[in-house]
Amino acid sequence: MEHAWLAGRRCMSHIQRATNPIASRCRCSTLPMGVAQGVRGRVLFGHVRRALQSPRHVFKLASAWRAYGTEAKAAERVTPVASAAILTPRAPRSDASTTQTGLPVAPIDRIRTWSGEDWEDFICEWATSLEEKYERVERCGGAGDMGRDVIGFSHGTSGDWDNYQCKHYASGLTPSDIWLELGKLVYYTWQCAYTMPRRYEFVSPLGAGTKLSNLLRDPAKLREGLIDNWERYCSSGITSTTTIALEGALLDHLKNLDFAIFGSLPPLSLIEQHATTRYHTARFGGGLPMRPDFDAPPEAVGAKEAPYVSALWAAYADHLSYEINDLSDLHDRADLTEHFDDSRYEFFSAEALKAFSRDTLPEGEFERLQEELHFGIKTELRSSHSDGYGRVLAAVKMANILPLTNHALVTRISVQDRGGMCHQLVNEGRFGWVSE
Repeated sequence: MEHAWLAGRRCMSHIQRATNPIASRCRCSTLPMGVAQGVRGRVLFGHVRRALQSPRHVFKLASAWRAYGTEAKAAERVTPVASAAILTPRAPRSDASTTQTGLPVAPIDRIRTWSGEDWEDFICEWATSLEEKYERVERCGGAGDMGRDVIGFSHGTSGDWDNYQCKHYASGLTPSDIWLELGKLVYYTWQCAYTMPRRYEFVSPLGAGTKLSNLLRDPAKLREGLIDNWERYCSSGITSTTTIALEGALLDHLKNLDFAIFGSLPPLSLIEQHATTRYHTARFGGGLPMRPDFDAPPEAVGAKEAPYVSALWAAYADHLSYEINDLSDLHDRADLTEHFDDSRYEFFSAEALKAFSRDTLPEGEFERLQEELHFGIKTELRSSHSDGYGRVLAAVKMANILPLTNHALVTRISVQDRGGMCHQLVNEGRFGWVSE
C-alpha cells in the first residue's frame, strides 16, 4: 500500500507539471501521450489526489489510469502527432537569365494566364500558319459577331470558310459552354446572315472536357442535346430583342444541318503550329533561330539598288570634284572602289536581316530598328563635313557603335547590317549624302 502511495505522489507531480501552461514544455514520459496535457490530465489528477488522502482510492486510480491510457493510445493511432521538424525549401537552380526574368513558363501554362482578347489574338496568329489552307483570316469577336470569332476564308471563289470559336475558361469546355454558340449558328444561318461553315472548331487553353469530346464525336447526340437545351440556353440568349422559339421552319432547319462539322482543337497542336509563325517568339520567348546565309551581291547593280548607288556616286563626286556615273570612273581610286563594294555587301546584309525579321517577328519590328538607328545617326548627318563622302563615313561609323540593345533582333544584328540600314534609309529617300 505504501508503494502505491509513493507512485501516486510521483504521478501527481508529473501531472501538475504537464497540466501547468507554463510548465507544459516539460514532457511527462510516465503518462500516456495525449492524457497529461489537457482536460483528461486534470481529471486523472483528481483521482491521484483522492488516492493520497485515502488508501481505498488507490484501486480506483489504477482503473482510471488504465482506461485513460487505452483511450489515449487509440487516439494516437487515429490522429498521429505532426512532426515538429523544420522544413527547408529546395531552392531552384538559378543562372544569369533566371535571376532577371524568373524561371521559364511552359507555353501550355502561359496560354492559361491570358485574357480572352489575348487568346483571340493568338488564334489569329495561329491561323496565319495555314496559308495553304486560307486566303485570308479575319477576327470578328465582339458585339455583333453573330457567333463567329476567327474566320478563315479558303482560296478561290467557292466561298468556303471555317470558324474558330474562342473560349478562354479556367477548365475544359463542357456541353453547357457551347449550346448558345451552336444556337447562334443555327439561327443566323436560318436568317441567311451567313452561310454554313465548312468546319466549326472550338479552341480553348484546356481543350474540350471528356463529356464534350464524346458529344462532338456523335453528331446525332449533339443535335439532340441542342434541341433539349434550346429553351434553357438559346431562346433568350441569341438576341436581347426577342425570344426565339425552336419550332416550325427553324426546327426543320436545325434538323437538316450537318452536325459533323463541329470539333475541338487540342491546345498543344495549336502551340506547335503557332511555332511556325513569325509571332511565336514575341508571344513565348525562347530566342530567335539562327540567321541563314545570304547570297553575295550580284556583279551588276540591280534596279532596287539604284537610289542608294546614285547617292554614293554623288558622294564620291563631291569628294573628287568631278562627275562619277559608273564604277569605271573610279578605276584609279582603289579605296573608293573597295568602299563601294563594301557598301553593296552591307546593303544586301541588311536586306537579308529585313527578310529574317519578316519571317520570325511581328510586322513592323525591322522598321522600328531602322527608326532607332536613324535617330542615332541624325547628329552626324546634321554636322559639318568636308564633303559627301566624309558624311557617309561618319554616319556609318556612328551606326556601327550605336548601342542597339533594346530590340528583339539585337542577337542577330551584324556590323554589316548597321551600315546596310544606312543605305536602306537612303534608298527609301529618308536622307542623302550631299547637301542640296
